[in-house]
Amino acid sequence: MTSAEAKLEAAREDLAGHEGVLVAFSGGVDSSVVAALAYDALGEDAVACTAKSETLPAAELEDAKRVAEEIGIRHEIVSFSELESEAFVENDDDRCYHCRTMRLGEMIETARQVGVETVCDGTNADDPGAGHRPGLQAVSELEVYSPLLAHDISKAEVRAIAECYGLSVADKPSMACLSSRIPTGLEVTETRLTRVERAEALLRQWGFDQFRVRDHDGLARIEVAADELERALALEFVETVRGELSALGFDHVTLDLHGYRTGSVSPEGKSDDTANSR
Repeated sequence: MTSAEAKLEAAREDLAGHEGVLVAFSGGVDSSVVAALAYDALGEDAVACTAKSETLPAAELEDAKRVAEEIGIRHEIVSFSELESEAFVENDDDRCYHCRTMRLGEMIETARQVGVETVCDGTNADDPGAGHRPGLQAVSELEVYSPLLAHDISKAEVRAIAECYGLSVADKPSMACLSSRIPTGLEVTETRLTRVERAEALLRQWGFDQFRVRDHDGLARIEVAADELERALALEFVETVRGELSALGFDHVTLDLHGYRTGSVSPEGKSDDTANSR
């Protein structure tokens, strides 16, 4: 038995000891593994819950629906708006704390409604050491249980477990919420979130895998992975993306030659909080 398999078994037995769990479910690999473990351990007493808001791309919501069906777990969708919070809209260093507090609050309320006491999330063992993650403070304050963290399951092991379960998201790139594309200190608005989502949908249609479109108050800064930079420089793509993003309301469109980097619009030394990728 490999280390990952042993941790998988321990986490599954742990979850089986609960009367029921609700998993904060984004459809990313981390939360999908927790959902698969929970369903494996508890069957119908496990529920996956996705919070729909302006910061969740429509494509990610569809992925969450598909993966929940793949697992076989009951899937609840709740709606809320981070934009109702002035603290979130202000977009300071603790934006992710405010977001996660609201999002997990919706999960806790839903758990009460379906008669479940334990709410789980997809925080893994690598997350606490991965830079500025204010969202983890919200997880702690709200006493949300993180089985991957509790059993020291790393991101690499999460992907290995996802493969064991045959999950289609085993190799899915991390996808932070749309607000992470807006520089710290610049207000988060529905207009900015919408044009970023539409811009990134265009890059996805062109077949890019790891990318971001950062919104610098009307200037679109495109980041793609190093091995995709050459394709991003192709004249056909340059002309298409320039026209399409201009039509979305961007005044200028640029390609960042440094390539894709997490946290490139956050204060120095701080990274994206990838809560919504879990």
